Order: sequence, then C-alpha cells, then structure tokens
Amino acid sequence: MAPSISGLAIAAFGIWLAGSVTAQSANASLPVVDLGYELHQASFYNSTGGFYNFSNIRYAAPPTGANRFRAPQPPATNRTAIQQGTPGRICPQAGVAWGAIATPFIAAYLSGQTQFNSSSFNISTASSGSLPVQDPRSTEDCLFLDVVVPEAILNNAGKGYGAPVLVWIYGGGYTMGDKSGSGNPAGLLQQSEANNGGGVIYVSMNYRLGAFGWLSGPTFQTNGDANAGLLDQRFALEWVQQHIAAFGGDPNRVTVFGESAGGGSIMHQITAYGGRNGSAPFQQAIPQSPGFAPIVSNQQQEQIFNGFLSLLNVSTIEQARNLSFTALQTANIIQVGGSPYGGFTYGPAVDGNFVPALPGELLLHGQYDKNLRIMVGHNANEGLLFTSPFVQNDTAFVTNLQTTLPTLRAWPQILSYIMNTLYPPVFDGSQAMGYTNQIARAAALTSELVFTCNTFYLDKAYGNNTYSYFFTVPPALHGQDVAYTYYNGPSASVLNSTVAVTLQQYITRFAETGMPNEAGAPYFNMYGSNATVEVLNVSRISAAMDPTANQRCNFWQKALYV
Repeated sequence: MAPSISGLAIAAFGIWLAGSVTAQSANASLPVVDLGYELHQASFYNSTGGFYNFSNIRYAAPPTGANRFRAPQPPATNRTAIQQGTPGRICPQAGVAWGAIATPFIAAYLSGQTQFNSSSFNISTASSGSLPVQDPRSTEDCLFLDVVVPEAILNNAGKGYGAPVLVWIYGGGYTMGDKSGSGNPAGLLQQSEANNGGGVIYVSMNYRLGAFGWLSGPTFQTNGDANAGLLDQRFALEWVQQHIAAFGGDPNRVTVFGESAGGGSIMHQITAYGGRNGSAPFQQAIPQSPGFAPIVSNQQQEQIFNGFLSLLNVSTIEQARNLSFTALQTANIIQVGGSPYGGFTYGPAVDGNFVPALPGELLLHGQYDKNLRIMVGHNANEGLLFTSPFVQNDTAFVTNLQTTLPTLRAWPQILSYIMNTLYPPVFDGSQAMGYTNQIARAAALTSELVFTCNTFYLDKAYGNNTYSYFFTVPPALHGQDVAYTYYNGPSASVLNSTVAVTLQQYITRFAETGMPNEAGAPYFNMYGSNATVEVLNVSRISAAMDPTANQRCNFWQKALYV
C-alpha cells in the first residue's frame, strides 16, 4: 500500500530500462526455455551482472471477456513462434486523489508543523475533468511474469540440484504497481552470489488491481470470483512450482517476499483457505510491512460493488463484463480516486473461501500452513503516510477510525475502549509510539491496525521461531525500506549503503538457507521469547525488543470490532 514509493519505483524502472539497454540487446543467440505450452527466449543478457532476463512470460490466459472478474485460467498452448517478451505489460492502474495532499503534508509535519486545515495546502485540481494519462503498457491482458536468472544457474538446469528462488509480490495499495516497478534485482542477485550459495533466481509477477482484481461480496460472488488478485498470485506461484526447474530453480526452495500490499498478500497466501487445502506453493516467506485494511462485512463489500456498477450505469456484473475496457477502467479510476484519505477502496476481503476470515484470526486459531519459515519486517513510522492532516481533535479521530472500520458504528463500547484505553487522548509521549498530538495518535493506530501488528501475529503463530527486522532509518516512513531491498549503488533514497547491503544479505541468505545470518554481517537473532528484532538504523544495526509485542496488537488480532 505504498504510494510513498511511487517516485522511487519510477526512478528504479528507469534504471532498470537503462541497464538493460546499455548492457546488451536481444538477439538470436539468447537462450530459449521450453515451458511446454510455449517457447520463451531471454529478452537480454546483462554482462555486468552475468544474468539473463526472461521478460513478460505469460502465466495465465487473458482475463478479458468472459474471464473478467473470475479466477485466472491456464494459458493456451502456442508453440508456433518463440516468445521474446514484448511488448511490456502492466495491469490497469488507479491512483488516489488524497496522495496529492500527502506529499506536502508529510514534509510539513516532519519539519515540526502539527496544525493543518483545509487551506493548508495549495493543491491544484484539473477543471477539465480529464482522467490521468495512462501508462502505455497498461492492458487488461496483463498476467505475465519475469524470471531473472544468473547464467551459471541457467546453464546447470537439469544437471543437479536447483537453485533457490526469490518471488517478489509488489505493493501499491492493491490499486497500483507492477512486476518491474519496485526496482532492479541486480543487487539482490549480486549479494546472493557473494553469499557463496551459488546465487538465486528472481521472479516477479503482475496481478490484477483495483476493481479488476478485488471485487467481492455476496451479490458479486454469485457470478464472479472474489479476490481475483490473490488468485492471480496463487496461479503465478503454482507456475513457479511447475516451471522454475526449466530455468535451473528448485521448486522446493521458494521464498516469496513483498512489501506493503505485497506483504499483506503474502499473509493471505499463508492463511489461504484457512489452511485446509494443503501446503502453500512456497516454503519460506518474507512479508515486509504487510498491510491491508480489514474488509470484513458483507455490507461494506456490497457498497463497494454497487458503487462500481453505478459508475458503469449497469445493474449486474454480467452487464459490466460486456462493457469496453475503457468504460471499466474509467469507473475504476474514478472510484479509487475518490477513496477516503488513507484508503484505496479495494483490497483483500473476507470471502468465505480463499479468505475465510482475517489473516490475524486465522493465525490465532491455527488455520494456516504451519510448515513455513518466516522472516518479517516493519518500519518505525508506518502509519503517517495514511493519516489525514485534518485529524485535529477527538471528533475527527473517531470519524477517521469509523471510516477505516465502519463496523465500529455498531459497537460503541469497543469504540470507547479503543479511544480511551488503547489510544487515549494523552499527549505526553507515554502512549503508543510516543504520540504527542492528534495526528501522531491517529498514525499510531493506523500503523498497528493495518501494518505492524501483522508481523507480530506471524511471529506468534510460528512459535517465535522467526526473524524480524525493524527499519528505523529516519524518517522510517512506510515503503522507505524498498529502496534498501533493491539497492544498486548510491541513491538519494538510501542514507546508509551498509544498511542496504546488509538487508540484501539477510534476504538472500534466508532464501538460500532458511536463516538470515551471513559471515561479515551483524548477527541476526531469532525473534524468540524476548521478541527480539534486528534494528536497522542509520547509525548502527543492533538488537532490541519488538515494539509491536504489546497488548494492543493482541486486541486487534481478535477482531472484536466485527
């Protein structure tokens, strides 16, 4: 859920393209991998990093026409031509209007300003009513993935033990993002080879976004598949299980990692079907700042669905399925754009099937894949990005909370407990995350409800035999550790290169061995009974007690607001 990294993602994508163009271009000598249903050739070879990029591999049939708003289907067999991964494709995107306020607000807040009103920001609005310009790569037919594989691993395919695999699921509020937008994985591949582990294969997939991927609710589900975005991810992960050996990978050594909406998606993959449908299609997971707004009530889901139909001027999902892509995308952009401050309208919802309950509840009740190894991460200031600057008093605090959790309107006693006991209006720095004003109070609540407590749920569910990092490089906003995960040299987004390299070492070593520790890097303690986290700060890397190991998170996990 990280609009804060949109600029970083754009910059990283530019670097990724530049690197691919200057290194070398596609030619007939590049290797071809036989996937059974198609033959796919590497798009380019990076001589500096010594790896091949197989771009835009189709992993599912086009989710268009009758396949709209339904679970992904297998791709058709097409062996008449070698696929070369062109053109580039991303799923249809939709941004939030409040993002225009967030950037100047956060800058002002971090400089010490705490009082804001409706005239605080000079935000120009387009009077023409025109929609944002769309990325030319946007298309409904977007279910593609990339495989980046070191040359030595590809050359060894079928000749011995396969290499470990890192599979990235991107963030972006479940309404934005794409498989290549988070950054160039060259630094991760370099660190994996430096670990003396032989390197890893990197995979990243697109999944459907906004209304195309996250419609749900009782009426919709009579003729549509809820949480299609999660089903896309699952389909891509199953693809990895079936096909990664052809690239030299080991399907029994797959680590899925992702930030924000990517991390929240991983939580849902871990708890998929309440654990009753067998093992997850991966063995390890690294959810980073796992985030999602709890969408639990049928009424809330129904309102979102009906709002989408209303914008389309139709009354059924069957009618919507027959409209043009332009009509659907226009409605999607308008609906997401009008999301309440801090929200994105869409995201994973409790559907009674893939998501039988909130992941926290499922983890609490033992309904998940218990045979996984887990490493988690969260940042010190997760909630500020999603907190309205106009939360200036108790009334605004309550309104903001009820917007996030509409079901609280039916539970005044729970609302009172949250307001007066968990996050009381006491501004002396003694409460959660040391808040001293209303904005920081609201940010603390958002941080724990939507992001940080999720990591605590996972730590507890796996008996504290997990690894957890705590990113505190100032200002430690949500999404700022992504630039460290995808570090490739000096960058204005990375204040300490040692922290970045160390984080990459932890991630790749965990993928290779199930433990993050690597010779030369600061020792990473297991979470354990003392709730120990590895603190990544600008000045040092050290161990401390996890601030999310608290009673507030225990309360949120029970979902008593439902």
